Amino acid sequence: MIASVRGVVAAIAPDSAVIEVGGVGLQVQCAPATLAGLKAGVEARLATSMVVREDSLTLYGFADDDEKHLFELLQTASGVGPRLAQAVLAVHQPEVVRRAISGGDLATLTRVPGIGKKGAERLVLELRDRVGPLPLGDGPAGVLSGAWQEQVRQGVLALGWSAAQADQAVAAVAESIDGEVPAVPVLLRQAIRLLGKAR
Repeated sequence: MIASVRGVVAAIAPDSAVIEVGGVGLQVQCAPATLAGLKAGVEARLATSMVVREDSLTLYGFADDDEKHLFELLQTASGVGPRLAQAVLAVHQPEVVRRAISGGDLATLTRVPGIGKKGAERLVLELRDRVGPLPLGDGPAGVLSGAWQEQVRQGVLALGWSAAQADQAVAAVAESIDGEVPAVPVLLRQAIRLLGKAR
């Protein structure tokens, strides 16, 4: 298994790059964001995942190990192959995918071409407990885990607001925290107050 490649970028195509490693040019399938970070003639390192089929060996490349691990995790869900897993990462950042799966945000998942409502539900059902911890927030609340954010988000969703509104409210509440984090009910009331003003 080839876990990563490092070498000079020999060529860049719309969906792949050729990395020269020890005199051998390896073609690596990459999402647009990964390709955007490469430059022909300049050395690069890509985390890679090799997909072996009866008639092919395909190397998929990623900007970092986090993307690679999520790519491999997505493929453990039924009906998800490497192309669809790569499409997910082409549309969304890894933290967005993790948050969508753990929070059951079907609207975000169905923005990926090839994933319908049933496919999104399957991803949530099969991977919700396996996506790992949610990323830390930005700003003063960045030292905290995503536990309270998800509880507040779920509370807002349960009261009838949309996923996008819930995300905005949680982000606004996170920015307002300075120092110790209040209890979840207090944070939820704050989120509801913010959403009430926005209506």
